[in-house]
Amino acid sequence: MAQLEASTQLLSKPSILLNILPLLEAKGSSEIENIITTTDKLFKGAALFHKDIDAATKEALSYKTALHSGYKSIEATQTFDSQLAIHICSIVQGQPMHIRSKEPVFLTNSRSGEKIYTPPTGQDLITKKLTNLFDFLNQQTEFDPLVRMAVAHYQFEAIHPFHDGNGRTGRILNILFLSHQNLLSLPILYLSRHINNNRLGYYELIKNVTEEKLWEPWILFMLNAVCETATWTNEKVIRIGELMLEMKNKIQTNAPQIYSDALLETLFEQPYCRIANLVDNEIAKRQTASVYLKQLCDLGILKEFKVGREKLYVNLDLMRLF
Repeated sequence: MAQLEASTQLLSKPSILLNILPLLEAKGSSEIENIITTTDKLFKGAALFHKDIDAATKEALSYKTALHSGYKSIEATQTFDSQLAIHICSIVQGQPMHIRSKEPVFLTNSRSGEKIYTPPTGQDLITKKLTNLFDFLNQQTEFDPLVRMAVAHYQFEAIHPFHDGNGRTGRILNILFLSHQNLLSLPILYLSRHINNNRLGYYELIKNVTEEKLWEPWILFMLNAVCETATWTNEKVIRIGELMLEMKNKIQTNAPQIYSDALLETLFEQPYCRIANLVDNEIAKRQTASVYLKQLCDLGILKEFKVGREKLYVNLDLMRLF
């Protein structure tokens, strides 16, 4: 994770990662809940401000919105509490969410329908357990932050405070906690990729903690997830830096009159960009921005697509990377 943080800080504008990597996390976390979309649909949907997209892509984009909103909230308050979880879950679900009250819920085996776990019932009890959980996250203890994240993630899943959206909300809280503990300056760790690749083991280990108090295998699974994910993400961040340098040299060599750092950074904020992105970033007026993008297409850096009435320009190398 320290290597990932160092690589991130070497980018001229680390915040460009806030659009790309959280979208991949959104895709992976949604897949765990059987909400299936594609990376291409997500990138296009984000570029088009969520217009004209299918329901699964819209749900995955809501995850990214919830992650960003939660990150800003943590920056402002420096506190984890039930209100943060409610806020995140409400965005994930696209409607106001509340702590479960009297109605019991049952977690079942998706194949057999067998009841495998009954979370606590009653708003007062659930609120009490959440308070205990967030006290554990807010207080300084002798436990390493990564161990605390693993323990808290199990606990949140076991409390299951909402009727829906618990898994995605819990995975967002994981990433926010690591940022809050200054292990990462940006919430860009793509943990859902590892969970997806080991989904059966993930659920089996959660079940073993519940039934047999087998904490160590669960904690080791989560630590391994962090290690593997940080390594994968670090490789992507390093490659983004290399691609930015390659593109900078190509534009400065072949079209120096249009080059600016702001233009380069805009092309890496997400794989798809629009004329409006250049205008909004005050790089050029609309007509000039269109000329710039056309020149970049001629250089083979971008490729133009039409989606409805919108023109989108894809950063080919960046899209290939993901």
